[in-house]
Amino acid sequence: MIGRSLVCSALLGIFAWSSAWHAPLAAQQSAYFPTRDHWEQRAPADVGMNAERLEQAVAWAISHETTVPRDQEWSQTQSFNRNEPFGHGIGEFRVRGPASGLIVRQGYVVAQWGDLSQVDMSHSVTKSFLSTVVGLAWQDGLIPDLHEPAAARMAPTVLPAGDGEEGVDRTGFGRPDPATLFTSAHNRQITWDHLLRQTSDWAGTLWGKPDWADRPDRDASTWLGRQRPAPGTQYEYNDTRVNLLALAALNVWRRPLPEVLRERVMDPIGASPTWRWLGYDTSWIPLDGRMVQSVSGGGHWGGGMFINAWDMARFGLFTLHRGSWDGAQLLDPSWFDLATTPTPAEPGYGFMNFFLNRPGGDGSKRYPSAPDEAWAHLGNGTNMIYVDPVHDLVVVARWIPTPDIDELLRLVLAAIEP
Repeated sequence: MIGRSLVCSALLGIFAWSSAWHAPLAAQQSAYFPTRDHWEQRAPADVGMNAERLEQAVAWAISHETTVPRDQEWSQTQSFNRNEPFGHGIGEFRVRGPASGLIVRQGYVVAQWGDLSQVDMSHSVTKSFLSTVVGLAWQDGLIPDLHEPAAARMAPTVLPAGDGEEGVDRTGFGRPDPATLFTSAHNRQITWDHLLRQTSDWAGTLWGKPDWADRPDRDASTWLGRQRPAPGTQYEYNDTRVNLLALAALNVWRRPLPEVLRERVMDPIGASPTWRWLGYDTSWIPLDGRMVQSVSGGGHWGGGMFINAWDMARFGLFTLHRGSWDGAQLLDPSWFDLATTPTPAEPGYGFMNFFLNRPGGDGSKRYPSAPDEAWAHLGNGTNMIYVDPVHDLVVVARWIPTPDIDELLRLVLAAIEP
């Protein structure tokens, strides 16, 4: 049982909002945004939240830390590696810290627990940073139409031996030709929207990881040469294809994606200098006369976004306000309309990694205790940035089992006074 003194020390404050949600957050002139060096806190009684109930939510989070190994490489070995023929790590891993998180309402920190400055792997939360960089390319006209085939803007790329499209012959006189990625009859139909929604069913190998080797079907006869459904008709969570989107985005930006993210989003929202977005040992390519690392979309094989909880919460506030930050519109708000539009093949998913709380394909909600309008940026661990525009709420929770998240959210939402 968590002692009351520990819970009280974990709670920093609560700052709330006495009125119900009526207008879009981005339109509210009184919205609070933290500065780079200071994030204001408020007491529960001042913000319309019940202190005792909030303590219960914090206690729940602290007492429900996941039991999987803290060494993320060992955790990877016990899960993905055990079931995947190409599951070995090719990027950086890290030993994580204890459970941590914070609760933000109307921009103010209301509660916190654990070491919020610990820089840990965020796993597939990385995908939301990736989709943001794609959104910036769309906003800037580098990708004028998300329904345009990605092939239209993809140059031939020098990739490691064995990488490229399934069934496309790269051998010729002397050295192999640069790899093609969107040339086959199936792959050339794939659009940016398909890649963002994980409905492309792209066929090929990237960074030594065949598409079929990520969470492979138990029936090995389906691994190679299968008949593929048309792009857009079938949802499949697949990190090889996510990494393909990162490479395609690098191709249109022609500079490292972490550099774009830092300049356009992370620095403007006041994020710390401690985050790093990493790729793989194998994911370096020549680009305009220099070697550039194509970053990964998660920590499945290592790499991805290494970040602290404070910076995750800032990103959550950025998406809550639909790309607006303290009067500056960093990303077109219509991008968030697209990102939170249900994917036809999987209504519980928007753009990566916007996990929507609307009823999914089976009719159930991801978090029954939360409103339909909410979404979450999720990664293995679990790493979660919960975003709730109905209650002007952001919750960051790290290293909590997936089945326990709804109860945590129920306790947090129960702390909001009617």
